[in-house]
Amino acid sequence: MDKLKLTYFDFPGGRAEPARLALHIGGVEFEDYRFASSDFPEVRKTTPLNQVPTLHINELQITQSDAITRYVGKLTGLYPEDCLQALLCDEVMSALEDLNVKLVATFGLKGNDLKNARDALVAGPLPQYLRWLQNQLESHGGEYFADNRLTIADLKVFVVMRGLSSGMLDHIPANLLDTVAPKLKAHMQRIGNIPAIAQYYSKLGVA
Repeated sequence: MDKLKLTYFDFPGGRAEPARLALHIGGVEFEDYRFASSDFPEVRKTTPLNQVPTLHINELQITQSDAITRYVGKLTGLYPEDCLQALLCDEVMSALEDLNVKLVATFGLKGNDLKNARDALVAGPLPQYLRWLQNQLESHGGEYFADNRLTIADLKVFVVMRGLSSGMLDHIPANLLDTVAPKLKAHMQRIGNIPAIAQYYSKLGVA
């Protein structure tokens, strides 16, 4: 069996979290290597593109979060085999990555610059993407985003929505989902109640 090592920041969220969740759900053994933000300057020197997450498969180091998540999804049976359903899964994941890029662009800003940038997101791109995601969910049956079952698309939506609703992002209202896309919030809560996911966060001591 291949030896897997997933490297990412030590917090319950971000770009590695869907892969972490999939591996836990699938019962696949892996080294969950987490590091403090202060260690990132050193860690990034060991990565191909000076960024994380990375996945080691034996001695092979892989970069790009969606590629990692998709690979893990295939390992754990959480990625569709049907080409069209795989496309729907990929579409959602790519849209979420677009959203991540817009949000990450505001990190490091301070004061009025941060407020103005986040206010602009709340006024435009965030509602646009959230409503689109909610429409995708409804048009695919209302429970899951693809294949009529849990896939890595659901896990990535869960992680991103959980972050947006955390109240830890300054100037991003914690009730944004309630007002813009309530069915996404219901989806987030439903996925969070999956026993393997609830157990994962319980062990981390995270609500």
